[in-house]
Amino acid sequence: MNLHEYQAKELLKKYNVPVQEGVACSTVQEAQDAYKTIQEESGSKFAVIKAQIHAGGRGKGAIKENGINGVKVGKSLEDIADFAGKILGGTLVTLQTGPTGKVVNKVLVAQDMYYDGPSERKEFYLSILLDRSKGQNVIMYSTEGGMNIEEVALHTPEKIFKEWVYPGGGPQPFQARKIAFNLGLNGVAFNNCVRFVTNLYNAFIGLDCSMLEINPLFKAADDKILAVDCKMNLDDNALMRHPDLAALRDLSEEDPTEVEAGEFNLNFVKLEGNVGCMVNGAGLAMATMDMIKLSGGEPANFLDIGGTANAQTVETGFKIILKDPAVKAILINIFGGIVRCDRVAQGVIDAYKNLGNINIPIIVRLQGTNAVEAKKLIDESGLKVQSAILLSEAAALVKKAVA
Repeated sequence: MNLHEYQAKELLKKYNVPVQEGVACSTVQEAQDAYKTIQEESGSKFAVIKAQIHAGGRGKGAIKENGINGVKVGKSLEDIADFAGKILGGTLVTLQTGPTGKVVNKVLVAQDMYYDGPSERKEFYLSILLDRSKGQNVIMYSTEGGMNIEEVALHTPEKIFKEWVYPGGGPQPFQARKIAFNLGLNGVAFNNCVRFVTNLYNAFIGLDCSMLEINPLFKAADDKILAVDCKMNLDDNALMRHPDLAALRDLSEEDPTEVEAGEFNLNFVKLEGNVGCMVNGAGLAMATMDMIKLSGGEPANFLDIGGTANAQTVETGFKIILKDPAVKAILINIFGGIVRCDRVAQGVIDAYKNLGNINIPIIVRLQGTNAVEAKKLIDESGLKVQSAILLSEAAALVKKAVA
């Protein structure tokens, strides 16, 4: 589950991780009030206004309606009102959103961190995630912080460092010091960075994050180390331990069909293709998608209905797939183990009748427990449903359907 920047920062503060302070606002008036508060507390006339969407590249992205960037620096109350008015309710398009963009419902009005001081200001990059190849969490960091960290990884990978953390414990003191040293810090900034890394890792574990990215990790002119931006992704499977965090989910940022599928405990991911897939089991679903591509089609979705599928589950899967106008055919591939094939077949027949006239080909491949009975049910149903036993037969029918 993704969180907005302002939500992630509030959670980090509970773990004593210093962050750029700010106020989340839904209206222009709220943005103006937040600016006044920040001005009174910091004495600075500058404030940053940031669009809050689940996507990166906001500073380089632009609002579709007026061309304004998703991150702006305001120097007056009038600036803040102007920027908030143009960003709120607009559609922000970035490299990560694609051409459709995302509607901005909130902005974060945050304090300016580029104040003067005795030392140089610097921007770094730091993230924590699971390295599946090693079975360990890894802290990745770089002196090249700010935007375009992907370009750094592509062209100068030697500037990205990694520290792996042994399971069951946090980063060792020498590892936190090594990170601060490789970032070129010393003195007060060095000690602040060591504390930052330790506390950030505690937040990563305590919140059951699957990814936590700070970009930029900022060294202010007075040697404070803090998170200016934060991307946080929580492990969906651990939300049962955090009902308070589950309540932070912003459904408006998610695909409506994926939200609907989740309500029925279906694992659904929308893709850009022309063949809808309904499969039981994630591995079989991946193999089915490969077969669709080999047959000349493109998967329109990933849909795993699980091992306890029934007529209602199948009907719901049908409804979700058919909402995509790009779908030219539906391939149902079921291996009958926990769930009997005849039960799925009956679910297909019932769903077909309940949904009315379906104008696209439906190919059903059933194998396993009661597969023969299932094929007979479909063949004798009188519906325009094509059955197959072998996956190669199903692929041939798919190829014919999308030709």
